[in-house]
Amino acid sequence: MKAYLVTGGSRGIGAAVCRRLAARADDRVLCVYNKSRAAAEALAAQFPNITPIQADVTSPESIERAFSAVTELDGLALCAGEALSGLFQDMASRWRAHFDVNFGGAVSVLERAVPILVRQKSGSVVLVSSVHGVHGASCESIYSAGKSAIIGLGKSLAKELGPSGVRVNIAAPGWIDTDMTAAFSAEERRVFAQNETSLGRTGTADEAAEVIAFLLSDAASYMTGQVVEISG
Repeated sequence: MKAYLVTGGSRGIGAAVCRRLAARADDRVLCVYNKSRAAAEALAAQFPNITPIQADVTSPESIERAFSAVTELDGLALCAGEALSGLFQDMASRWRAHFDVNFGGAVSVLERAVPILVRQKSGSVVLVSSVHGVHGASCESIYSAGKSAIIGLGKSLAKELGPSGVRVNIAAPGWIDTDMTAAFSAEERRVFAQNETSLGRTGTADEAAEVIAFLLSDAASYMTGQVVEISG
């Protein structure tokens, strides 16, 4: 039996990760959500081994409450995040608030989780970045910078925590069909799939979740510090 914690677990890739991990009835999944209570409770109704926990990843006090009942942790998937797109000069003033969610939220959760993992001398962490964090993206400079920071954090922690038996990897999804990409038109999706992917299509949250679940699992026991693109 394994215990997992997934942030951003009520929607999109995070929800798909929760479902994938909960497929093994003996495993326990803590689904951390902020505002989407109904979605989190719907997951719990479908999988009795999923427990919804409300927490704002930008609030250390909220994270502390979420971890109050966590005594062991085999896997941690940091999926919480938000999109931000627009011209740099229009978005620059929002970088602090944006980083507070996409980067600061991961730091706050890891600050509480790492001592548990080190004490156990085992465990696996997957931070969810983006292909934009690897390659950059026009009109998404602030978002891309935050996702690059996630990669730097993950690679560094892999080296720091490796001697304690803790693995840290980074998943970098491309265009995945979730609420985050729902604002784009069908034509914009078609153009992106044609120009930016070899497979000629966008991905699904379940496809991203399969890779994240693999990185969390013992099947990836000799992988750490890796950036795995899920981009078609």
